[in-house]
Amino acid sequence: MFDEMHEECGVFGIWEKKTADVASSVYFGLYALQHRGQESCGIAVCDDGVFSHKKADGLVSEVFSRKELDRLGTGNMAVGHVRYSTSGGHNHNNIQPLVIRHIKGNMALVHNGNLINTEELRRSFELSGAIFHGTSDTEAIAYSIVRERLECSSTEEAVERAIPNIKGAYSCILMTATKLIAFRDPDGFRPLCIGVTGDGAYVVASESCALDTVGAKFLRDVRAGEIVVINDEGLHSVTTHCRKKENICIFEYIYFARPDSVIEGKSVHTARLKAGEILWESSPVNADIVIGVPDSGLDAGLGYSRASGIPYGTGFIKNKYIGRSFIQPSQNQRESAVKIKLNVIKETICGKRVVMIDDSIVRGTTCARIVRLLREAGAKEVHVRISSPPFIHSCHFGTDIDSEENLIACHHKSIAEIAEYIGADSLAYLPVESLGRLIDSEDGFCNGCFSGKYPLDVSGASCKNKFDEKIHR
Repeated sequence: MFDEMHEECGVFGIWEKKTADVASSVYFGLYALQHRGQESCGIAVCDDGVFSHKKADGLVSEVFSRKELDRLGTGNMAVGHVRYSTSGGHNHNNIQPLVIRHIKGNMALVHNGNLINTEELRRSFELSGAIFHGTSDTEAIAYSIVRERLECSSTEEAVERAIPNIKGAYSCILMTATKLIAFRDPDGFRPLCIGVTGDGAYVVASESCALDTVGAKFLRDVRAGEIVVINDEGLHSVTTHCRKKENICIFEYIYFARPDSVIEGKSVHTARLKAGEILWESSPVNADIVIGVPDSGLDAGLGYSRASGIPYGTGFIKNKYIGRSFIQPSQNQRESAVKIKLNVIKETICGKRVVMIDDSIVRGTTCARIVRLLREAGAKEVHVRISSPPFIHSCHFGTDIDSEENLIACHHKSIAEIAEYIGADSLAYLPVESLGRLIDSEDGFCNGCFSGKYPLDVSGASCKNKFDEKIHR
């Protein structure tokens, strides 16, 4: 269990009218989505129905050299994936794209999200003779689609028939020999959007910032429950499973997404500014300076400063050459990574009453180390403000929080006790009832990890950590 929240992956796909260097386009798209997954990545290319792919542990820039991209060759379609894994995740077979060869053709699947009925699906398939090579739920999605494909006339029809049996969060891109198919779960937990380039190429990505990277203009979001098919006939939609209300993960706006992304028509940057403004309204404090913890605390810090009139300053310098500390494989290395990752600008902090804005507190150990850095730099007071409510419940839809016993707010600690634990003079969280103000919506989002109210029944949900542990026993 890590002391930061993290999302599990990002997806990217491109469809060109002609043969092109699609691998490089996916490379740039994945580079823009690297914040969504930093453990492994992969790209699959389709050239006239022939698939080539490469996937490995590491960052996009480490796995794909110019030589590797050239080896993948040209084509008219490609999909890619960046991934962060839970326990059991270092199995190479879990790295995506998942390339499947079945009796009716080839397909490559990339998936962002988490299913709540993985164990049920796997058992059903295994009892009918299926063999799973990894522990990810993406294989269960692939098997579900292939099973339906054997009985119907098209892959999009197979996806349509499979969706009612797949429970949970999934934003997927599926590549066949002739088409690119994008689809989201009926609740729309995870984002997925479509763009188009000046040359008429269609691009699908987890976030709009990835569209910008390849020069694509944002077209629209894939709707919850929608299946979008892109082929020689253009783009068309199947909307059988769409619902009236979507349930996008609110933490996308607070932490996961890049601030320059727009999700469901709402700016991530603006949502974070509002979080800071609300924090000042609900938890004001007399101070000399406001600072944000890079990266997702910066915009909220600016919002707090603007609302309060307290000057905003740069309190930390982040080492741009190190990823988020949760990618470190051991606790000791994660502790060292905090010092490597952040350094305090003492001239900004020394002798000041500081308001430190961060996006979340999980176990509290990282926050305590950061507060200690400010104390060592001479801060007179440190007041911590968190731009999300306390995490008091598990997430079942793609955020790697599977055990409530790991959450400091679940340990029957009061806010004052948590403040003492992290070494702060005061601590306040974003009020849970104000989450809708971030995106100007009273509903249409999932905040189950904060409220315990989930859009789906999770009473029988597969716990991913425990499931992986069982697989590897």
